[in-house]
Amino acid sequence: MSETEKRRIKRKKRPGINKAPVIAAIVFIIVVIAAAMLSVMIKKYSPSKERVDLREYYHLQQENDVALLLDQQILEETAILWEGQVYLEYEVVQKYLNQRFYWDSNENILRYTTDADVISVYAGEDSYFVGKKEHKESYPLVRVDGEKVYLALKFVQKYTNLDFAMHQEPNRVLITASWGEISKSVVKKNTQIRVKGGIKSPIVSDVKKGVSVIVIDSGEKWSKVCTEDGMIGYLPKKRLGEVKQEVISRDFEEPQFNHLLKEEPVSLGWHQVTNQEANGRIASVLQSVKGLNVISPTWFYLNDNEGNIYSLASRDYVEYCHQQNVEVWGLVSNLENPDADSNYVLTHTSTRDYLTNQIIAAAIEYDLDGINLDFEALSGDVGDAYIQFIRELSIKCENNDLVLSVDNYVPSSYTAFYNRKEQAVFADYVIIMAYDEHYSGSEDIGSVSSIGFVEKGVSDTLQEVPAEQTILGIPFYSRVWELTLKDGAGEDVESASEDYIPYTFTCTEEGMQTIEDRYTAHGAQAIWSEEDGQYVAEYESEGKTYKIWIENEASLEEKLKVMKEHQLAGAAYWKLGLERQPAWETIIKYVN
Repeated sequence: MSETEKRRIKRKKRPGINKAPVIAAIVFIIVVIAAAMLSVMIKKYSPSKERVDLREYYHLQQENDVALLLDQQILEETAILWEGQVYLEYEVVQKYLNQRFYWDSNENILRYTTDADVISVYAGEDSYFVGKKEHKESYPLVRVDGEKVYLALKFVQKYTNLDFAMHQEPNRVLITASWGEISKSVVKKNTQIRVKGGIKSPIVSDVKKGVSVIVIDSGEKWSKVCTEDGMIGYLPKKRLGEVKQEVISRDFEEPQFNHLLKEEPVSLGWHQVTNQEANGRIASVLQSVKGLNVISPTWFYLNDNEGNIYSLASRDYVEYCHQQNVEVWGLVSNLENPDADSNYVLTHTSTRDYLTNQIIAAAIEYDLDGINLDFEALSGDVGDAYIQFIRELSIKCENNDLVLSVDNYVPSSYTAFYNRKEQAVFADYVIIMAYDEHYSGSEDIGSVSSIGFVEKGVSDTLQEVPAEQTILGIPFYSRVWELTLKDGAGEDVESASEDYIPYTFTCTEEGMQTIEDRYTAHGAQAIWSEEDGQYVAEYESEGKTYKIWIENEASLEEKLKVMKEHQLAGAAYWKLGLERQPAWETIIKYVN
């Protein structure tokens, strides 16, 4: 037998290969992979069972912290629970609920002013005073903890149109302060509210079928909701029934603020009185005017840090004005005595009260018709105290039939703290001092009161103050700018700057006729500036340049047109004696 045949016989006798283990291994691998993929799919598409830490979710840190939910929104700020009462920080109350609460940190007194009364609360007390009448509660109304001041929410509610409900685990209080239409729905099937839209977001709360929720925001697949016990988050939109609108309200009597407004337009002239002798010239002052129905003599000013006022008032002056059918609104200023600290007086309740009482006492003594408050150059940190002063003064003015008017700069970012909107709630008139656009401290020369400056001042004021309470203050004066060319002007590197001013300047204030006499004497011609709404004159004298933006009948008429166009309450003029007779002919065309 050949070797080839022997090998063929051996191959035939070899046993066959068993393929079962191989197949089993392959199947096992497939099953493992499928199981892994299924696990991934289940993990990806199965709702998370993770629950959010509710204390962290509601920003709670201390044991007695209470979460604040205002109109279905969780605030970053929290409240405090003391002896069963919820207390909010004073700043939180002012920011979110009611800015009319005023805290005097110097004397630890809380004040609140309604349309008729001033409410006073001393820290730690369970009583409060409405005027001089004492009222009691069963809990401290104001608590001081270090530098923080807390107001009892229940007390805040007395003077604020809000409702609230307390819930536990975690401690949270639901406050409703916005009333009107809301969206509501009923949950159709048991589900969960989650932190965000999506099944992987942590659970905030379980919600049962039939529960009513407020729909805050309705998305494509998830809706943001708030339950009646203040659980806020997202649930699947398909779990909600029909969304319906519901009107919510609360029985609350809002204060009704009244104002002593004149039936005819106000035409007010400021009369600068610096000594008693000036009072004797009132007859000649009034004989030179036309259409004036209010005069405001500069009689009173803050004279010390106790709240005393200096007075130049005259009963004979008032009687003469009344005989001429002219009302007298005594001006009260804070500028004359540099040793009197306005900030101190306004931020201490005792001195602020004393100042208010001094003003009212003087008004009664001299039979005034009103008060014109002219507090200027205040710092922003005294803004709240200044507004509180106006509130408190207004109550006493109204009780004594006195008109309260308040002088204001034109609105700007750095005068926003004067809060003209709140002024207008309590004061009768808000006067825009639409002048001093450029003054001795300005960076450059220019008009005292260009028409653009006036128009913007009026427009911005009307964003805060009703037109029927707005009086436009107009200047009777101009500034004469004296320009001196700088040494080397135009020859050095600094001169190449766009902001470079090649001259130094000073200015003087002069009345209408004096201004005209000045520039005509130097042969200058007044040229009308459409941009400024007034004439401009320029001349050279003794090596210096003089430039004047002229306030006269023409510029006065342009400003009065703005007053008329916006249907303002009237006009006021600084100051009597700087005008000339034709100015009154212009005035009575618009203010009559």
